[in-house]
Amino acid sequence: MSADTLSDVLAAVHLSGSVFFEVTAKSPWVAEAPPAAQIAPQVAPGAQHAIEYHVVTAGSCWISLVGNNASEPVKLTEGDIVVVPHGDPHVVSSAPGMRAEPNFDVYGKPGEDVAVPFRLQTGGDGPSESRLICGFFSCDVRPFNPLLDSLPRFMRVGRDSLASHSLLDEFIRFATTEMRNKRAGSQSVLNRLSELMFVEVIRLYMDQLEGGNTGWLAGLRDPLVGRALTLLHARPSRAWTLEQLASEAAASRSVLADRFNDLVGYPPIQYLTRWRMQIAARRLMDPTARIASVAHEVGYESEAAFSRAFKKFVGQSPGQWRTRSS
Repeated sequence: MSADTLSDVLAAVHLSGSVFFEVTAKSPWVAEAPPAAQIAPQVAPGAQHAIEYHVVTAGSCWISLVGNNASEPVKLTEGDIVVVPHGDPHVVSSAPGMRAEPNFDVYGKPGEDVAVPFRLQTGGDGPSESRLICGFFSCDVRPFNPLLDSLPRFMRVGRDSLASHSLLDEFIRFATTEMRNKRAGSQSVLNRLSELMFVEVIRLYMDQLEGGNTGWLAGLRDPLVGRALTLLHARPSRAWTLEQLASEAAASRSVLADRFNDLVGYPPIQYLTRWRMQIAARRLMDPTARIASVAHEVGYESEAAFSRAFKKFVGQSPGQWRTRSS
């Protein structure tokens, strides 16, 4: 039941993946990535948010976040996948503790066509060689992205932490093959593969969540809250009450309210309002969609009531949102 809810959110926030770099690096080497927001216009034109990822296909390297959310260096080996969900600046290098100035030129200029994946060779003439696939996911963060809010600053999936992640192994194998062969349509294949990789990383992260974790993904994994989320996503236009939702989720009103609020961070009906606004915001980007029709689709009986709710949550009227998003 929860898997469909995750797919629902991924579609609503316009998740899109791209493979941007194929890196071959010989030690000593270091590359520093700036905040993703600074390069988003180049790597994900028009996107609200960019998420960076790195896949080690050969050799090893070190990675650490820098800046306000600095972290200790973590060693990556062949088969490891790292995702930086919130676009924090970070360093990837042949040894821990290395720093460099970000090279903005490698990302191209906004609007400039760059042949991707861009092959990048860097480093010295040392004996150790590392190969990485690096890319970005773009997604919406406004007006509501419950998935992004629940992700940590840094996510790593490695063979040493999991008994098996065959889907991720297949991603690495197929991506490496596509890059080498460069057949027609390779970039589209690589982009779709990267999106599948991200979904699998999310699922593996969910599987490792402990009992004390909170957030939308923890709620999705919880049997009771997961049922409630599935019901809300299946029928967002329904005039849900807490009593109706609790009844269909097979729980008492108070138990559901407390459990949902503890895990997700706000009450079920407030979540429904936020989710409705995300659906509406996406629909409003279609210039042919009438505002009154969008209002009905997300459960409002009148355009006026919907417009008031939308402006209260988003800070813009539906018409202003449509104009600024076009």
